Amino acid sequence: MADNSARPIIIKRKKVVAGGGHHGGAWKVAYADFVTAMMAFFMLMWLLNATTEQQRKGIADYFSPTVPIARISGGGDGAFGGDSPFSETVTAQNGTGASNRRPTEGRQAMGVSGTSHTEQLEDATAFADIADQLIGQGADSDSNQEAFQHVQTRMSEEGLVIEIFSRPDAPIFLEDGSASDILRNLAPIMANLFTTVTNPIAIAGFVPAEAVVVAQESRWQRSTDNAQTMRMLLEGAGIEGRRIHRVTGHADRTPATADPMSTRNDRIEVILLRRGP
Repeated sequence: MADNSARPIIIKRKKVVAGGGHHGGAWKVAYADFVTAMMAFFMLMWLLNATTEQQRKGIADYFSPTVPIARISGGGDGAFGGDSPFSETVTAQNGTGASNRRPTEGRQAMGVSGTSHTEQLEDATAFADIADQLIGQGADSDSNQEAFQHVQTRMSEEGLVIEIFSRPDAPIFLEDGSASDILRNLAPIMANLFTTVTNPIAIAGFVPAEAVVVAQESRWQRSTDNAQTMRMLLEGAGIEGRRIHRVTGHADRTPATADPMSTRNDRIEVILLRRGP
């Protein structure tokens, strides 16, 4: 019979990892804290970019436990006047605020003195409708089709831009500076469409570059005269003079093509301006 007393005694200790090792939930808590912090950071960056100095002051005063001593300290009249410390709209504002044309000082702090979101939507809708109707007029007759080959429309920060330009075989201004039949046919059509809105109007004249050896500089005068001619055509077609906000000549400083002497640079821009304070 074998003697087992000489065999070594082996003790196995089983290591128990609390929380299940890498399958535990501690990392989830840390990750949630990280995501929350990042969300708060991006919200802070957005607020800094989307609000004015007065609005940021109103927000700071809202969360501050101290009593503000500034004359304009909060986001509204009195104890917020039932209003949020944020601007009335989330769109870009003119001046210090939103839709109140003659705001009190208290309401300036919360941003209520510029163009309202409703007016911006109304302008956008009206401009799109006018552009569609203007292009649709070109299908009415052969003469209109020819005239509307000289017309392009686009939206800009200022409003609806209606560009009327010369073509190599059909200038919009004659050699003596008078308007061609193309421009005279387009002016009444544009004036009729403009009566559907009350937006102010701006007119800008542009001309091609001249040869370097010209005897006398005339680009500034010609572009200004062209813009004035367009103004008189619109007023003669029924546009009230007080709606003309400005008339400017740009000479050849803003060419429409890479070739500054191209006929395409001989053009007029009629702009229906967005409403503002």
